[in-house]
Amino acid sequence: MDWQGQKPAEYLMQTILLVLSVVAFSAGYVMGSFQTVIQIYSGEVVLAPSVTVPNLPWFSHPLQWLDPMEA
Repeated sequence: MDWQGQKPAEYLMQTILLVLSVVAFSAGYVMGSFQTVIQIYSGEVVLAPSVTVPNLPWFSHPLQWLDPMEA
């Protein structure tokens, strides 16, 4: 992953954490179970890095190097 790939990876991680946190809170509130909140949140804490940390092809933008000059 390069500098250009870090921005979408960070955005994706924050989006996953935010959306699933709302889902976890809502499910726990409806079910009346704090354990449900913790279980869903634990799953999202495992899911978010497993999606964003590996060097996936869509996060890589290889640099185009110039050809060397003749001396």
